[in-house]
Amino acid sequence: MIYSKMGTSSSPSILGRLANSEWLVAYLFILPSLIGFVLFYAYPSVRSVFISFTEWNLLSDAEYVGWANYQDIFSDERFWRALQTTVVYVLWNIPLQTILALFMAVVLERFSTVLSTLLRSIMILPWLMPSVIVSLLWLWILDPSLGIANEFLKLFGVPKQYFMGEPQQAIAWIAAINIWRNAGYNAILIFAGLKTIPRSLYEVAEIDGANSWTQFQRITLPLLRPVLTFVLVTTVVGSFQIYDTIAVTTNGGPAGATRVIIFYIIDEVFNRRISMGTATAASVVLFCILVSVTLIQMRFLQANQSDLADYS
Repeated sequence: MIYSKMGTSSSPSILGRLANSEWLVAYLFILPSLIGFVLFYAYPSVRSVFISFTEWNLLSDAEYVGWANYQDIFSDERFWRALQTTVVYVLWNIPLQTILALFMAVVLERFSTVLSTLLRSIMILPWLMPSVIVSLLWLWILDPSLGIANEFLKLFGVPKQYFMGEPQQAIAWIAAINIWRNAGYNAILIFAGLKTIPRSLYEVAEIDGANSWTQFQRITLPLLRPVLTFVLVTTVVGSFQIYDTIAVTTNGGPAGATRVIIFYIIDEVFNRRISMGTATAASVVLFCILVSVTLIQMRFLQANQSDLADYS
């Protein structure tokens, strides 16, 4: 009797200490990342909001000016033109990249394991390359005078193209470069999502007489919703922050045709006037836009729900 009482009384304390030690170890593991997040992301983000209400040229003390910086950027035609250019780039990049990645993932899923692995290894290579290298590569390919793109088009009787030197084409070609670089990576993400869909669902659909397109609409797309939400959110956020590809290829030209919102922010700090307040105000506006777009996407795509639960 005494033994049993001692056992029952000591067991919870032992389990409690074990649980506490596991929690302690878990927190110790995430502590370095948490410290880095607070120091390099959270604190600068919060401080930038305060800076956006000041006039600060980095050389003198910041002076509080209230909403003046936001009034300046909202009345600045260059800001709205940069935002419009950014939206045009996003509209070029996101639909084409997502559709291409989805198509590539579906095709990969139909190949054998060995061939699929080989193709995935090739598809990931552009994403592994630094953006600067990719941009320089395509800058040389699309060079109007020395690039091989015009030589290739000449074989089909197409007249000489100026590609990124043409204001009407520049932003579309910037989007094409980033689609080439990122579509394979997104296709692999979608491919991983396809592997989670039970094959029995397709077998039942075939028995019911559903063709491939019907299976894709009624089974594949609904069950891929969480993965597609992740792909869309990350690509949209990345597209609104496009800078490196444009900086290497066109530097905002020709005639400002590729001057996106990040160029406007950098221009406010280093080129036009040294105004950290105006630049951070534009950054805060961009942050609010990204948060709003992300919430709309997650709400529209019902990211917190998974149709796979209905089949488990």
